[in-house]
Amino acid sequence: MRRKPLSTLLFAVAIFLVFAFQLSRKAFFYGGDLPFPSSSALLTSHSANSVAHYALHEAAFPENLAHWSRHVSSILDPIPTVSSLLLPDWEVLLISSIDAPLSSPDSLRGLLCVFQNNDTSPAKFSGSLEFNSPAMFKCLMPESVRRLRPYFQPLLTNSPEKVFSSPMPELIRWTFFAYEALETEDDVVLFVKGVNHRQGSNRPPTGLKCVFGDGDKAVRTAVTSSVQEVFRCRHPNLTVQEDHHQKFKITLEILDGKGRSVLVPSVAYYSPRRRITGGETEAKSTICACTMVYNVGKFLKEWVMYYSKIGVEKFILYDNGSDDEISAVVKELNKEGYNIEIVFWIWPKTQEAGFSHSVEYSKRSCKWMLFMDVDEFIFSPSWLNSLNPSKEMLKSLLPAEKSRVGMVTIMCNDYGPSDRISNPAEGVTQGYNCRRRVEERHKSIVLLEAVDESLLNVIHHFQLRTEFRSRQMRTEEAVVNHYKYQAWPEFRLKFRRRVSAYVLDWTNSGNPTSKDRAPGLGNSAVEPPEWPRKFCEVRDDRLRLLTQRWFGLQTAEGYRMTWQ
Repeated sequence: MRRKPLSTLLFAVAIFLVFAFQLSRKAFFYGGDLPFPSSSALLTSHSANSVAHYALHEAAFPENLAHWSRHVSSILDPIPTVSSLLLPDWEVLLISSIDAPLSSPDSLRGLLCVFQNNDTSPAKFSGSLEFNSPAMFKCLMPESVRRLRPYFQPLLTNSPEKVFSSPMPELIRWTFFAYEALETEDDVVLFVKGVNHRQGSNRPPTGLKCVFGDGDKAVRTAVTSSVQEVFRCRHPNLTVQEDHHQKFKITLEILDGKGRSVLVPSVAYYSPRRRITGGETEAKSTICACTMVYNVGKFLKEWVMYYSKIGVEKFILYDNGSDDEISAVVKELNKEGYNIEIVFWIWPKTQEAGFSHSVEYSKRSCKWMLFMDVDEFIFSPSWLNSLNPSKEMLKSLLPAEKSRVGMVTIMCNDYGPSDRISNPAEGVTQGYNCRRRVEERHKSIVLLEAVDESLLNVIHHFQLRTEFRSRQMRTEEAVVNHYKYQAWPEFRLKFRRRVSAYVLDWTNSGNPTSKDRAPGLGNSAVEPPEWPRKFCEVRDDRLRLLTQRWFGLQTAEGYRMTWQ
């Protein structure tokens, strides 16, 4: 009989936790007291760009990292988590409700994920939502948890003694969820994975609705376009008071035509527009460059310096979860006067969607966009006698204003390892000089205003509006040196994961003849025999000698390239 009061107390505590959890969900969806970006931050964004979006951005951190960690954990332990996602390779992404810190170093240390069986793993800071908003953390799901079903959201804490408590929501699966929203002046663009499964097979927009908010207060609007992972939604015409900062979760509703519907799990958010007049706007660059990157810090200087000298004015990097030195490299280059922006696009296998996002995100600041990877370098044979590079060189490849050409495509020469067994310190343009004979797939320079409203693209080229056409350049006019098959330690990293939504990972045995794969390569990251001498059919030193002339320096340590 003595245990009865204890049982009653435990039952009361359980009821309280359920009530608190539900209350916190409502506060989150309806703009409660959780820390979101201030209205002034949102206002600044609109005045500068007239486009709001919530892509993850690499955050800055305080110099006294330990102080920031102690300050947060002393107030909030466990740290409140509003959404969580199960990524490939058993990674768990947690979106917290705390603001990210404001200035340097690279990661927040000392935090743990506590899983449903009380097993733990270290949590690493991964980035933050736009406008220095909710901080993002990643941790690896322990082996002991992977056998359990279902998977629940872990606790985020700095206390090893913390014990997992229920109720906690289930983890969202990365194969079926809404992950990003971007507002334009005309509509809201929503990015959703798992609705249009195959390239070229898209669910009709009439069977879909965009849902802003949650429960009875949710607002539904029509979907006007459904292509790949991109869905265009009519504005919900939501308004908020100027002194309030409010966000609404946004997702997609799938209708089956029989009165039933499914709401797609979501980590995407929408904030109503605030119209602002005046204010400075960013000058539009003639040519920008956009690429999706993962751990390319050691290659970035060469790529940025080369393209900047021949006419690229701004670089936009969609970072797919790098954990190398890329942030430090970008910071250094920006201090030297280069214009580089990182959009931390952590979502797996979403390259096409990332490039679609870049079109809407960049059209206020860029006229033409070069879609090119960091191992790809455009050059024209007409430049070979130039003593110095010129910022007019890329512009000379663009069509006349009234030609109605909305995309220029350029064929690729694919280079092999060229007898290299390690990454060339002097850069890829110097280290690789032997290529395949036949030109392969093309890359593009796109007029952003010419892109079709569906934002449909096949990685490096876009569907254009009907009044525009594309033009493919002859190799005598321009070519892309694609340093595709590098020294094996670099090339084997491609087995990690292909970034395209519609390209199979190389560990998958399907579609063995895909042009994305290396010819004759298997499904394991095992170096084939004679790899250093593969894909060598033509010795081609043209760009190697040209970049030596443009960027070579004689120093006390010997001959070096500018980017070394």
